[in-house]
Amino acid sequence: MGKVKYLFTRIKKMDKKVMFNKISEIHKKTGKNRIALFFDMVYCGFRYGAGYMDYDLYEMYNLTSKQRDTYLTRGRNNAIDKKFNNKAFINELELKDRFNTNFNKYLKRDWVKVDGTDKKEVINFLNKHSEFMAKPIDGSCGKKIEKLKVSDFKSLDDLYEYLQNKNFELEEVLVQNDEVAKIYPYYINTLRTVTILKDGEAHIITAMLRIGNNMKFVDNFNSGGMVAPVDEKTGVIIKPAIDKNKQLYEVHPITGTQIKGFQIPFWKETIEMVKEAAKVIPEVGYVGWDVGFTPNGPVFVEANDFPGHDIYQLPEHTPEKIGIWPKFNKYLK
Repeated sequence: MGKVKYLFTRIKKMDKKVMFNKISEIHKKTGKNRIALFFDMVYCGFRYGAGYMDYDLYEMYNLTSKQRDTYLTRGRNNAIDKKFNNKAFINELELKDRFNTNFNKYLKRDWVKVDGTDKKEVINFLNKHSEFMAKPIDGSCGKKIEKLKVSDFKSLDDLYEYLQNKNFELEEVLVQNDEVAKIYPYYINTLRTVTILKDGEAHIITAMLRIGNNMKFVDNFNSGGMVAPVDEKTGVIIKPAIDKNKQLYEVHPITGTQIKGFQIPFWKETIEMVKEAAKVIPEVGYVGWDVGFTPNGPVFVEANDFPGHDIYQLPEHTPEKIGIWPKFNKYLK
């Protein structure tokens, strides 16, 4: 009876309108019965921790039970976060000023927080950097980030007043590594690498290069960018990039640069940096690190205590229909 009660509790919490829209979309694509899809979708939520978005994204309606059990789902991602991350410490990574303070040695660029910092210090930053990134302290997914130029304002005082109205920290614009810039030069393409810290040892679980597109200055998958799987041992991109519309790219549509087979520079240094940083705040042991590449080596852009689970096992990247859950699950035992 306990499992049945839990099942119906999950159903009550679902956004039923979106859920039934997904069921209709899947029905149109596959011809499968809507009622059968509904009960199968609910079962996958109960059995594998998969929400209706997971069910659709990973095409669970086409998977066997054994295949389904290999996917990292929202529920399973929640379990990993709960096991390894102490919520009392997450702001040390999530708040950008705290992250920059804790991991300053890995940033290798100027930065300053506007609120709470002496005006002279902020003005000094603006005098040094005619162009800079303004990032919300508590922002995520590249949202509300602004790339500003001092010359676009009448005076430094006007610019300072503009910045004071927002909870910003300011960062020097990174100069991207020439080789990485060949893929997409309009913003920093970042490597998302996920670590789990267990028994004092940092383990690299997966790595994806997030690539900008559509002339935007963000590389986030949910903001028009694309992702490509990287071999964690060699740093070579092993499959084509994909965007949220499930369009595959062997070469970048804007630059024409070959993506699959691309060797990410400074790979040894990148792995060493990530593993070292993973031990700085051991209370947060499950982290997604966003690494940028400069002419002189890798640097951190930011980190996330709750890494998304969707980009690592998209169907177009997993034709064998095997997800990434086994790579995570062994550290939960």
